[in-house]
Amino acid sequence: MLEGMRRASKSWLGKAVVTILFSILILSFAVWGIGDIFRGIGVSNVARVGDVEISTEAYRTAYQTQLQNLQRESRRAITSDQARAAGVDRAVLSRLISDAALDQRAKSLGLAMGERDIAQVIVNDPAFHGATGQFDRQRFNDALREAGYPNEQRFVQEQRLIYVRRELALSIAGEANVPQVLLEAVHQYDAETRSVEFFTLPASKIDPAPAPTDEALKDYYEANKAAFRAPEYRRVAILAVSPANLVDPQRIADADARAVYGQSKARFSQPERRDVQQIVYPNEADARAAFEKAKAGERFEALASERGLSEKDVSLGLLTWGEFADPAVAQAAFALKEGEVGEPLKTAFGFTLLRVGKVEPQSTRPFEDVAQSVKREIAERRSRDEAMKARDRIEDQRTSGKPLAEAAGALGLQARIVDAVDQFGQGRDGAPIADLPERDELLRAIFASDVGVDNDVLNTRENGYVWFEISDIDPARDRTLAEVRERATKAWIDEEIDRALQRMAGDLARRIEAGESVEAVAKSIGLEAQVAADVKRNGSQSLPPAAAVRAFTIGTGAVASASAGADRVVFKVLDSATPPFDGESALIKAIAPRLREAITEDMLQQFITKTQADLGVRINESAVRMVVGGGEQN
Repeated sequence: MLEGMRRASKSWLGKAVVTILFSILILSFAVWGIGDIFRGIGVSNVARVGDVEISTEAYRTAYQTQLQNLQRESRRAITSDQARAAGVDRAVLSRLISDAALDQRAKSLGLAMGERDIAQVIVNDPAFHGATGQFDRQRFNDALREAGYPNEQRFVQEQRLIYVRRELALSIAGEANVPQVLLEAVHQYDAETRSVEFFTLPASKIDPAPAPTDEALKDYYEANKAAFRAPEYRRVAILAVSPANLVDPQRIADADARAVYGQSKARFSQPERRDVQQIVYPNEADARAAFEKAKAGERFEALASERGLSEKDVSLGLLTWGEFADPAVAQAAFALKEGEVGEPLKTAFGFTLLRVGKVEPQSTRPFEDVAQSVKREIAERRSRDEAMKARDRIEDQRTSGKPLAEAAGALGLQARIVDAVDQFGQGRDGAPIADLPERDELLRAIFASDVGVDNDVLNTRENGYVWFEISDIDPARDRTLAEVRERATKAWIDEEIDRALQRMAGDLARRIEAGESVEAVAKSIGLEAQVAADVKRNGSQSLPPAAAVRAFTIGTGAVASASAGADRVVFKVLDSATPPFDGESALIKAIAPRLREAITEDMLQQFITKTQADLGVRINESAVRMVVGGGEQN
């Protein structure tokens, strides 16, 4: 377009047209202004909660982060339309509004978290610990980068707010009690046990049904045509690149592993530990007297006995410097020699005598002991890099317009061609297609695409990648009766037998209801009755699942029947019993925390709702739509 304007401006007519065009543009800017171009069409905030405004940029960042997280979890692309349909946009906005309300309420209550406190919380977080169990800076940095944080300060700021909100939430609903009546209701539902007398009526008791007439089979086929419908099949090329197949740990050179070992030797080191004992005295005089006795040769255990303390009472255990609660005690303990008793030390609990027993010096595991784990780490890192390189090279090939099979061949790889696959991963013979990478995600993506579409690469659980390309689609269609005659005939006969079996089971059940015993009715047709005394809502060892479920929909003494595969079960509920409520039972101990969590969430939600109502919430719908797209929303 610019080149066309340049050519046009070479003639006097072209110059006039260009001049008029730019005059119109300048006039429009003068009338409407250009600021909206740079300010996001005049919209800067999506919501206001009390005195706090939630900016459009903050909402956009939170929405995109949530969308990326969902895509990583599902390992497939999610469009904005799909996200909106699932309510992701509203969920993110609701969370931001709730956080803003909690932050203001926490501020009004004077709640805050100091630098040292938040630093200690982060250092103690197991998610950031390395192989030694200590805080690992590299792991911390990797986690922040993976989560999409631009810098450490942003993460610390966000975590501080999160922990303050958590403290506020715990103060409101942290000690919620589960009502006894609710626990008893759960116990009643789960522990109720019924005794059922039953017999199984096999399909073999029904005379084989004759083959249907042509007219009956045709009518059956027409009524059940959908059951015989051929599904849609797709012909697809698939290429999977897995890091596990790219780098073998056994091929990592010792020199490379030793270099990494030398750079991170602290990970394989155990700091010095000391077995420390302590006796606390109420005053310095008593502590000094005990110290003099120790200098004279009296055993530390004897000094402890004088205070009525056992060896277990005075032992602090084997501790590193950082594991001592009091730094002064750590400094004193690490200044003593093995077996030495130190001078009385004033602590927060009184005057303390320390004795150092066994000293375990700092040790580092030799390279030979950790070589394999180091090589695995190197292999994993390199394999991820190699997989990413392979991804980039394949993407370059695809961008140049090459089909997937040709792009794979350019890298010495071979795409797998699946001639026909339906949405359930089965071939034309009805058998599952074996070894489909990321099976569920891949099938969903294949049947959400079309021929000629440039599909997004799928991420695998092992940090690999999967590409696919659809070359042909065989639409779903109704099979003709001639194609499915054998299947339709068998289905017709099976249904006839099942209907006859249900009629027979109904007749037998009515005999029992009329007063005959279950045992007598069973014997009359050559069957044997059984009693299942362990029937619960979640099943029984001897009663088929459908019958166990049905047994809890009728009362004691009632008779019914239920399916058991191709057979039928006729049964009578004899009695029902529920053991006394036991608050210490495994069920109650397992369910109580989940119920408490649900109650806590409900209480907290009520608090947030009330806080939002007090502060006032206003939402700018146009700004929301600008971020997530779409038309008018309710």
